[in-house]
Amino acid sequence: MTKNKYTAKFKFDRVIESFKKDNLSEVSRQYGFGVNLLSKWRSEFLDKGHIVFESKPDADVVKLKKRVHQLEQLLGKKEVELALIKNFADFYESRSGA
Repeated sequence: MTKNKYTAKFKFDRVIESFKKDNLSEVSRQYGFGVNLLSKWRSEFLDKGHIVFESKPDADVVKLKKRVHQLEQLLGKKEVELALIKNFADFYESRSGA
């Protein structure tokens, strides 16, 4: 038996639909998953729904900002390396008289 992976959007839409129709079994049957799963999603939604309105930064945004910072540091190091190589090349070029 394979375990389905449902997106957050799909779960949210099914939970809202179940509240609108006020019928868990109809919604779960329509989309091919169990009533218990939909009931679990509804409970999680009611328990944690307020998190959407909190001002904490999204975990993905924080992760991406950290990655951007790492890439900027790497870029800075590469620029320093290129400047050093250019300086050495200019130095040896001037010594050889070319």
